[in-house]
Amino acid sequence: MRIQLHIGPDALSSDRLQAVLHAKRDRLRAQGVLYARSAGAKNHTRLFMAVSDPAAVDALRFYRGYTAPETQAALREEVMRQLTREVRQARPETLILSAHQLGGLLTSQSEIKRLKGVLSPLSEDIHVVAHIDDPARMLVRRYAAQLMDGRVTGLDLELGLIDRPDWWQAALDTRAAPNPRTGRFTEAQSAVFWLDYKRLQAEWEAVFGTGSVRFRSIDMARLHGPNAAEELRAAFDIPESIGRADPEPLPEPASAAWLTRQRLLNDALLRLLARRKSILPRQAWRQCLNEIRVQGGDIDPGSLYAISDRFAEDIADLCAAHPGLDPAPMAPDAPAPEWREPDPTLGFRATQYLMAFRKRIEKASREETVARAADLAALRPAPEPIATVSHSSKDAAPSAQAPTPELVRQTLETLRRSSFAPHNRLGSVDEEQATASFPPMPPRALPGGSSGNVIVACMKNEAPYIVEWVAYHRATGIDNFLIYTNGCEDGTTEILDRLAAMGVVEHRSNDDWAGNSPQQHALDKALSEPVIRNASWIAHIDVDEFINVRCGNGTLPDLFARVPDATNIAMTWRLFGHDGVTRIKDRFVIDQFQSCAPKFCPKPHTVWGFKTLFRNIGAYGKLSCHRPNKLAEGFADRVKWVNGSGADMTAEVLKNGWRSSKRTIGYDLVQLNHYALRSAESFLIKRQRGRALHVDRSIGLNYWIRMDWSDVRDVTIRRNLPRLRAEYDRLMTDPGLKAWHARGLDWHHTKARELHATPEFEDLYRQAVALRLTETERVAYALALDVES
Repeated sequence: MRIQLHIGPDALSSDRLQAVLHAKRDRLRAQGVLYARSAGAKNHTRLFMAVSDPAAVDALRFYRGYTAPETQAALREEVMRQLTREVRQARPETLILSAHQLGGLLTSQSEIKRLKGVLSPLSEDIHVVAHIDDPARMLVRRYAAQLMDGRVTGLDLELGLIDRPDWWQAALDTRAAPNPRTGRFTEAQSAVFWLDYKRLQAEWEAVFGTGSVRFRSIDMARLHGPNAAEELRAAFDIPESIGRADPEPLPEPASAAWLTRQRLLNDALLRLLARRKSILPRQAWRQCLNEIRVQGGDIDPGSLYAISDRFAEDIADLCAAHPGLDPAPMAPDAPAPEWREPDPTLGFRATQYLMAFRKRIEKASREETVARAADLAALRPAPEPIATVSHSSKDAAPSAQAPTPELVRQTLETLRRSSFAPHNRLGSVDEEQATASFPPMPPRALPGGSSGNVIVACMKNEAPYIVEWVAYHRATGIDNFLIYTNGCEDGTTEILDRLAAMGVVEHRSNDDWAGNSPQQHALDKALSEPVIRNASWIAHIDVDEFINVRCGNGTLPDLFARVPDATNIAMTWRLFGHDGVTRIKDRFVIDQFQSCAPKFCPKPHTVWGFKTLFRNIGAYGKLSCHRPNKLAEGFADRVKWVNGSGADMTAEVLKNGWRSSKRTIGYDLVQLNHYALRSAESFLIKRQRGRALHVDRSIGLNYWIRMDWSDVRDVTIRRNLPRLRAEYDRLMTDPGLKAWHARGLDWHHTKARELHATPEFEDLYRQAVALRLTETERVAYALALDVES
């Protein structure tokens, strides 16, 4: 028996082919061709769900109840058993299986091998068939489908990959771990990897054998006409005619304005669901999207001609190699002005529709949460494995000294009834702040003798992140940098030396540090530096911290204008978790990581830590990690310390203190985005490197628990991406800087591989990425596990 495995990957053409196969099932059976029923009536989604990555829960598996690995494994056994029985009963010469998710959503050879493991007991004679079209047309159709599943990024996500040498990997690098609790699924939010058809063929042939994959071109008009059955004959080697197919009108494409509306409403829905920890069923979600439909022109694939051109040589080669690929239908649309997201028309505001749909959403959400209770529980490991975390800050690896799960449960119950329970109902909402993009700001002209707004920082092995961090702060109002380094191996020193030669930063060696803290040693020396003595405003922040001005045009002058009498501004941390990003990527930190701690989170102690932006008036004699210290005599009445919302907090922090309290917390004007983990691999390297402020303390799983917040989505800083990109690209025109950045990235990739190969670190990595905690559970664990809280 020969198996014809149709893998899509295009959903629209696959739907039509499957409908004809379903309608002609009996006629096919008479010719010895079985179009299986057991894997699904038309689209064989059960086959896809049975073989996808157990850890990467997609929307199909979640909503159909196959979230847990054991339920998926049971489904796989059931599909194999039923397929075997169906084949034994029919005894066909050909078995046809078809699911567009196979080609469109399976991303790894391990998944494809799992699929082969299901099919091989039936037959080793397996032929893979894929129908493809011009990449731009395929992308337009896939984009519309993703929007109906909750996508929140525009087509600029794919357009941004055009210059990447490896499209497949670059697209996979946009993938983040799913969060079914809040309606966020990887397949809906990531770039379309399979537009690289040559790589698609290579990945599948690596498992099923050279020559096993056949590509056929998509002719939508033919497929929807009466001759669609002839395409089935050619695609699946059906020996005889199966008659004519009933014609079906081509589906009307969604208008471009409606697609914009969908994206904006998706963004609002996901933020609402993230705050409320709610689940919205797909049917209700799509009903909301359908109710905002407007008419108008659709997306012209020619506006994505750059993508067609990116793969033009590949398409020509494939047409020559695959007899079923006709160059005529594969030809791209005529070039048109590059895609820009169109106006949603009629003054559309997603938040207004969200309010109108709110009661319906809440009702559907309550019902779905109850229905999915078991699946939600399966997404979160039981608390017992966390008992491997050590209380001892000096332990190099987790041990068995952690508090018992019972203690954690008691802490959780107490927390839920207390005023310390975390939530995001604080201050102004983020919705409107995140919609606009800020243009680059003109260079500032400093008065003579002034070094302007200055950041002093300490770094060790931070090469992949330096240029972004410097460019971002230059683009938002920082004029000068004084940066100390010690013990660097990854090119950090060379990057900073190059930036210093370009006149961008001042770099100092801190290799001669003494005491318990290289950071404090550097800060003590910094006070004598002219760049600090002549500064207008000073901040000490780290390379994983970004000043996020949330008022005005997002720059420091806008912030200072809102608090003209302030001498000190407390910038409270928003702790951003790893957001499902496991690998180190050459991509902006502020773009990759969008999930963070809720605004109201007084425990554990680290969440409301602040760093201070202070006017250089000589009020303090010492610069410490979080703030200036040692108030000078006669300055008590001259200091006005405000919080991130501009409210006076002087009395509470005039002489000491480095954390906000329930009285002083505020984020409305400014916050400090703190990406303490970045990716899970970055965390491993940080764990191995140690800490700048406290070198005698280990960074273990307790640190991850305190820092890996992914409960609330905050994208306000992304408004600065255009101005960041402009300054970053300007700096990177320097070939020396660009080369050292690339070497630093390679060093970190190599270091990550070394740590994965070390059992201690691989064990820590696996524990960390497997951990699933709600915001309240995270606080409870942190309080029970962390001796510092």
